[in-house]
Amino acid sequence: MIVGALLALLLIFLSAEGSIVSTITGESNNNLSGEGSTVSTITEESNDDSSIYVASSEFTDRDLEQEADLEDATYIEAKSDTDITISEEGVYVISGDATEVTIYVDVEDESKVQIVLDGVNIVNEDMPVIYVKSADKVFITTTDTVNYMETSGSFVSDGETNLDAVIFSKDDLVFNGVGSLEIVSSENGISSKDDLKVTGGTYYVTSELDSFEANDRILIYDGTFDVTSSKDAFHCENDDDDSLGNIYIYDGTFEIYAADDGITAAGFIQIDGGNITITKASEGIEATYIVINDGNIDIYATDDGINAASKSTAYNVEIIINGGTINIEMASGDTDGIDANGSVTINDGYITITCNSGIDVDKESYINGGTVIVNGVQIYEIRAEMMGGGNMAGGPGGGMRR
Repeated sequence: MIVGALLALLLIFLSAEGSIVSTITGESNNNLSGEGSTVSTITEESNDDSSIYVASSEFTDRDLEQEADLEDATYIEAKSDTDITISEEGVYVISGDATEVTIYVDVEDESKVQIVLDGVNIVNEDMPVIYVKSADKVFITTTDTVNYMETSGSFVSDGETNLDAVIFSKDDLVFNGVGSLEIVSSENGISSKDDLKVTGGTYYVTSELDSFEANDRILIYDGTFDVTSSKDAFHCENDDDDSLGNIYIYDGTFEIYAADDGITAAGFIQIDGGNITITKASEGIEATYIVINDGNIDIYATDDGINAASKSTAYNVEIIINGGTINIEMASGDTDGIDANGSVTINDGYITITCNSGIDVDKESYINGGTVIVNGVQIYEIRAEMMGGGNMAGGPGGGMRR
C-alpha cells in the first residue's frame, strides 16, 4: 500500500514537471508481421522517447540487399501486347521497351518473388504495369539502369478488385536497388494492400492521386524520392484495423510537392532521420500520433505544418519531438505551424516556425528542451489556455493568443 502510494505521488510529480507520460491504447503494438519483427511496448509508465519502431527489427537482410542474386534468375524481355505471368517463386530479370504489358505475379501465399528491373520502359493505357495478385512478398529491385512505367488512361477493374496504380499489389512490396524508377500515373503511383517498404534506389513519381499508398504500413529505410502528387505524396490508412495505417522513416532524401498532404497516416508516423523537403502541401505531416527523433525537415504548408488529428482510436492524439532540425513556413491565413488536437511535447531539436499561429494545442503541452523559435522569437513554454483549440505559442516565454 505504502509503495503504491509513493509510486502514484512520483507519477504526479513527474507529470507536473512536464515529463513525457505517453499512452498507446488498443492493439497498437501487435501489428508487426514478417521475418523476425519485434517492437518494444509503450505503456502509461513509459518515459523513453515514445518510439514505436526500431529500424533493425523492421527490415530483413534480404530487404536491405540492394543487388539481387542472379545465379538462378530467369531473364525476360518485354514485348508489346504480351503480358508476363510469374507463377513460381524465383528471381526474374525484366528488360525491354514495350506497350500494353502487365507483369502478373500469381504464386503461392508463402512464396517470394524478386522482379529485377534492368532497363524497362513500359506504357499501358488502362492496366498496371506490375500487378501482384498473390504472393508472400515481392521485391522490386533496380539494377544500375533507368526504368520507366506509366498508365496513361482510366484503370479497368479485375473482377471486384479496383486496380488503381501503376504498381498494384495485394501483398507485401519491397523496393530496393541501385538504379532509378520513374512512374507516371493517371491515378495512384504505387499501391500495396499490405506493407510497402523501400530500402534503396531512386524514385520519380508523378500521380493524379496518391503517389505511395499502403493499407498497413509504409516503412522507408533509405532511398531518394522526387514526388509530385495531385493528392497525397505518402498515404497509409487501413479501414478495417485502425492500429494499422502507419508510416516509419529511418532515412532517405525526399522532395515532395503535394496538392493535399505530404506525409499522412491514419495511425502514427515515426521519423528517425533523413532529409525531408516538402515544398508545398496542405498538411505537411499528419497522423494521430507523431514522433520525430531526428532528421532535417523543411515544410511549406497552406493549412498545418505538422498536425496530430484524431484519425485512429488506437493511439493518443500527440506530437513528440525528440530531436532533428525542423523548419516550418506557413502560408498566410488561418494556419498553424504545429497543430495538435491533443498535446505537444518538445524534448530536443531545433525548430523554427514562420506563421500566423505557431503551436496550437488542445491539452497541456511542454517544451522540455531544445530550441523553438516562432517568428524570430524563442519560446519556452506552450500554453493551453483555451482547451479545444485556439491557442498560439509565440513570443518570449510562450504566451500570445491568436
